[in-house]
Amino acid sequence: MSIADELAQIPLVDQHCHSVVLEDADREQFELMLSEGHDPRPEGTTEFDTQVGLAVRRWCAPALGLPAHAEPDVYLARRSSLGPEESSRRLLRACSTSDLLVDTGLSVPGMCSLEQQRRLSEARVHEVVRVETVAETVAAGGVGAEEFGAALTTELARRAEGAVGFKTVAAYRVGLDLPTTSPAAADVRRAADRWLARCERTGRYRLDEPTLVAHAVWSCLPFGLPVQVHTGFGDPDLTLHKADPSLLTPFLRALPAQAPPIVLLHCYPYHRKAACLAAVFPKVALDLSLAVNHVGARAAAVVAETLELAPFGSLLYGSDGIGLAELHHLGAMLFRQALGQVLEGWVTDDVITEVDASRYARMIAGDNARRIYRLAPS
Repeated sequence: MSIADELAQIPLVDQHCHSVVLEDADREQFELMLSEGHDPRPEGTTEFDTQVGLAVRRWCAPALGLPAHAEPDVYLARRSSLGPEESSRRLLRACSTSDLLVDTGLSVPGMCSLEQQRRLSEARVHEVVRVETVAETVAAGGVGAEEFGAALTTELARRAEGAVGFKTVAAYRVGLDLPTTSPAAADVRRAADRWLARCERTGRYRLDEPTLVAHAVWSCLPFGLPVQVHTGFGDPDLTLHKADPSLLTPFLRALPAQAPPIVLLHCYPYHRKAACLAAVFPKVALDLSLAVNHVGARAAAVVAETLELAPFGSLLYGSDGIGLAELHHLGAMLFRQALGQVLEGWVTDDVITEVDASRYARMIAGDNARRIYRLAPS
């Protein structure tokens, strides 16, 4: 059996994704959800003329009973005739995923519940708690500046009981140049006073106060759950150079010995830098979620570049699927193909044995995530 054939049969652990949307979408809505942008493409252009758009036509069309490379309008008509729930069910189950680790911190209209996601996918579903969302919820509940720091820590402890990990989007809010120590209580009070006053004036609770973001990140560490960190490519709210994972180096260097794993998400176009961090900091793991879908036919090159330096025990699979089940499906299809191409190439070049290749395939597809998140065997 080839490595590609073996990978096709290995259940994946999708260590970073979101829920799907169970509402009908017209072409404009579909294309927006397919992209990382907030606005439609210029008139006369389409999201289907991108790597991810091509991949939908090639790999998602057969899952919905269409020929490969179906035209966009044909694909969308078929999707509409099946309905969002049935099309999502087919696409999610075709992923052959044993576990989904779902970031519940991002809300999109029509997004399904964790139980619906479990039923549609037939996978075990686990929650990853976004620390900024917890802080925003605490603030919106009416807590004052004096109590905010302790209240946030208490709520993080409560949420940790039902979760397998935490996540931070500090890259979006303040950048990844996180402080090397937890902010002092007095600094947290002063920052909370400024931020809460602004929230009350604007009616918008969005945690973008650097001291409070740092407090949220440092406060979740003692609970022992892996902490996912968005790095690299994202939507227009993100300033890309502030999402460079190498900015985390002082923070990583300062982590106590008992700190939990830090999992770098997405990483592209900084995947080689993320690999460097994983090579020198044993606590660091990484995935290529989001990146694989959007580079499409170049996915194998990105996987190969990451594995130039990343220890094989540090690379995880993630789809970053959100809204459209197509993104979950493409993550699984393209990652399996890309990893298979890389490992088969190494076997051909006598870099590794077939036994090694099989072991690495299983590690990266799921075993690494099961170890890091302490998941039960599938």
